Amino acid sequence: MTDIQRIAARHMALGEGMVVRRLLPARERRMIGAWCFLDHAGPASFEPGRGMKVGPHPHAGLQTFTWMIEGEVLHRDSLGHEQVVRPGQVNLMTAGHGIAHSEESLPTATRLHAAQLWIALPAGSSHCLPAFEHYPELPMWQEQGCRLILLAGHWGSRSAPARLYSDLVGMELLAQQDTTLSLPLNPGHEYGLLPLEGKAGIGPDALAADELAYLSPGRQQLALALAAGSRALLLGGTPFGEDIVMWWNFVGSSRAEVTRARQDWEAGHERFGAVHGHEGASLVAPPLPWKA
Repeated sequence: MTDIQRIAARHMALGEGMVVRRLLPARERRMIGAWCFLDHAGPASFEPGRGMKVGPHPHAGLQTFTWMIEGEVLHRDSLGHEQVVRPGQVNLMTAGHGIAHSEESLPTATRLHAAQLWIALPAGSSHCLPAFEHYPELPMWQEQGCRLILLAGHWGSRSAPARLYSDLVGMELLAQQDTTLSLPLNPGHEYGLLPLEGKAGIGPDALAADELAYLSPGRQQLALALAAGSRALLLGGTPFGEDIVMWWNFVGSSRAEVTRARQDWEAGHERFGAVHGHEGASLVAPPLPWKA
């Protein structure tokens, strides 16, 4: 077994004034399974009307996965969906060949706490038709002094409803008392553990706030210590066996594929469509870091 790899968060601006902590991709670790992006937003308080506001922007070659812990966020997309995601719910958007969407806190909202994740689509599915699904009910149970919620994939006999294209798992753990859990792991998976609130540790090793702990394949058990009231996110999956290029809001198999997606967005190509109902301008793609 290898030791735990520790990944510190980077602070990033999101939309109009919201700052998030980004854990993936990082220099040390770009992916965990097919999970290729992880932002931790909040917990944050703000005046009504001053929450998250991200204008219409494109995605291709991935799925966006929003786990809401506190607050309410309205999703609009170019397929015509309008959906508020509330605490304990998941919004899953499959970009595939291309889609555009916007995200904003409800006008009356004063709190926000969420995890925003992306999942890279494997080559055989990366150009599938776009789709959006909302999951208001997820498997939830009590174990070893914790409440566990299965967000994605399978855990024992339980299965989350999210439609995935890779072998993945995602789970939230909320400690109801000081506790130590012994969790069985799939030795074929790699895992990441992120404390979202409170104090957490793996064995004798304490984790700092917003420090992602990476666990390489081969482990069969995880000894996890949580203080009462602590919340953590566990992600895992089979190592992604494909090379990808990830830039801005796109995942592709090559720079040429990502370059084409950017060109299509800037040209208003029909592959991304239009988001109706959002007040404000669409996002402009930044310059490419390579020559087109």
